[in-house]
Amino acid sequence: MRGKIALEEHFALEETLEDSRRYAPPTHWPELRSRLLDIQDRRLRLMDEHGIEMMLLSLNSPAVQGIPDAAKAAELARRANDFLAEQVAARPDRFRGFAALPMQDPELAAAELRRSVTELGFVGALVNGFSELDDVGTTTYYDTSDHDAFWSEVEQLEVPFYLHPRNPLPQDARIYTGHEWLLGPSWGFGQETAVHALRLIGSGLFDRHPRLRFILGHLGEGLPYSLWRIDNRNAWIGQNHPYAAKRRVADYFIENFYLTTSGNFRTQTLVDALLEVGADRILFSTDWPFENVDHAANWFDAAAISERDRVKIGRDNARSLFRLDEGLAEAA
Repeated sequence: MRGKIALEEHFALEETLEDSRRYAPPTHWPELRSRLLDIQDRRLRLMDEHGIEMMLLSLNSPAVQGIPDAAKAAELARRANDFLAEQVAARPDRFRGFAALPMQDPELAAAELRRSVTELGFVGALVNGFSELDDVGTTTYYDTSDHDAFWSEVEQLEVPFYLHPRNPLPQDARIYTGHEWLLGPSWGFGQETAVHALRLIGSGLFDRHPRLRFILGHLGEGLPYSLWRIDNRNAWIGQNHPYAAKRRVADYFIENFYLTTSGNFRTQTLVDALLEVGADRILFSTDWPFENVDHAANWFDAAAISERDRVKIGRDNARSLFRLDEGLAEAA
C-alpha cells in the first residue's frame, strides 16, 4: 500500500542519545545511534521504498521524563521541540511533530503544549510514561488532580496525547530481578504503560474530559485482549469496581483511545484489536528506529484484512485524527 502514515517514529538529540543505548547490544549501538540521529536522509529513503508518505516524529525515551528538575526538563523539551520544528519545516510534505512535554510540572507542560501546537504547528504530544520528580525515585503519573488543568488544555487544543512506554525505575522493577530480559519491549514496556492507562481511566479523567483522545502503541499494550476480564472479574459476586470512573473500562477504551501497530507486526493480534475497538481506532506505525521499516510495511501490506480496513488503518484514520489533509498526496 502506498501513502501510509506512521506515527510512532523517533529521533534523538545528541544529549538524549544515551537514553536509548540500553535498547541495543554494544555490537548494534552504532547502527541504532545512526538511525536515531538521522531524519532527512536514510529515513526518507526508507519511507519512499516502503510506501510511507508521512511520519509523525517524537523524541526518544525517557528523555524529558527522566529529568527530575522540572525547569531543566522544560528547557530540554523546548530545545527538542524547536529542533523538531526545524526538521518538519524542511519537509512539511513528509513530516509532522509530536511535542515533548515536561510533565513534572503540569503548568509548564500545558504552556509548552500550547506553544508547540499554536506556534510550531505540532499535531499533538508524545510523552514517555511517568515522570521523575527527584533523585530518590519519586515519580508522578498523570491521573492525579495536579494534572487536571493540563488535561483541560489538551482538550481545549483538540490534539491527541500519545502515551509511550518507558521501563519502571529499579525500585519498582524487583519482579524482574534475575529476568531483566523481560524489561523493555519484551514485556516491561507494555505492562508499565497499560497500568498507567488504566489508572487514567479509573481516575474518572474521561468523565471530566470526555473529548480527550489518547494513543497507545504496540496494538494497545495488551489491553484489548484483557478488557473483558478487567470489567467482569468474578462477576458472580456482583461487586462494582471501587474506582472514580462512572462506566466500564471498555467503554472509555473504545471511545477515548486509539491504537497503533508500532512494533507489533502480528496479524492475529491486529485482528483481535479490530474485533475489540474497530478499524476506525487503529493506525499504522513502525516504531523506527527501534524496529525496521521494512518489517512493519511488508507485514502490514500483506496482512489478511480487508482492503477497506487496510486503507483506514494505513492512512485515512491518521488523516482524520490529525487533520493532515494539507500537503498529503493521494496514494497511487
